[in-house]
Amino acid sequence: MKSDEILDLFNKHLRIDIIEPDSRREQTDSVIRKVSLTNEPGFITYSNMNESNADRVIEEQIAYYKKLKQQFEWKVYDYDKPSDLKERLLKKGFTIEESEALMISDLTKENLLLDIPVQPEIRRIINEQEIWDIMKLEEDVWSENHQDLGQRLVRDFHDSTAHLSLYGAFVNGKVVSAAWMYLHEGTPFASLWGGSTLANYRKKGYYSSLLAIRAREAAANGYPLLMVDASHMSRPILEKHGFHCFGHSTPCMSPKFE
Repeated sequence: MKSDEILDLFNKHLRIDIIEPDSRREQTDSVIRKVSLTNEPGFITYSNMNESNADRVIEEQIAYYKKLKQQFEWKVYDYDKPSDLKERLLKKGFTIEESEALMISDLTKENLLLDIPVQPEIRRIINEQEIWDIMKLEEDVWSENHQDLGQRLVRDFHDSTAHLSLYGAFVNGKVVSAAWMYLHEGTPFASLWGGSTLANYRKKGYYSSLLAIRAREAAANGYPLLMVDASHMSRPILEKHGFHCFGHSTPCMSPKFE
């Protein structure tokens, strides 16, 4: 596929039409938003604005979520309009987080990812306790609380419609690297998440093996496109394995509404 075709598919399927578990999708003239049905924040997945109406639309979304007493994330892509959207959100009290690269791999082309050997330490996660073991790994790597993420993964683990797959690298019974994937039914996309590895177990090929096993599962189930929101650390590894950058996104988090 051509790059512009892939980006169009991404915007249509994973920003505009996306429906996620435990949330309510709402569409206005200017935004596509997710209202969380759990204790997680809401989400603006897509916006269609210009310089003349952007401030008004932002204020409308703040008022809407404030009425629900639900904090929300506005994910801004560098091709979104207006071009100063992040600056406008900052002025409205949003916290601007670190940008991530939108990386996509086309499995319909010759793809080395499908030929990478998967190390024997890699296996599928099979129970809730192993999910919480992954959260302990994430907290050790990032020094952040991952309770909410763990609860979401446990819910999706038991919900067959979420199409979640989790994998870990186990050394002496301990998970030392882990990642997961969602197959987005009705779309050509599988999304890849996680990929954290404990410091003492890096540069052993676990990250690449976790990429490979998820790519194989996606391809086997008819999903030709893999997408990742990549940190600056992950991007070079993904590029080495055939991913291409299609832009950058920035999570912008609203104030909390009590």
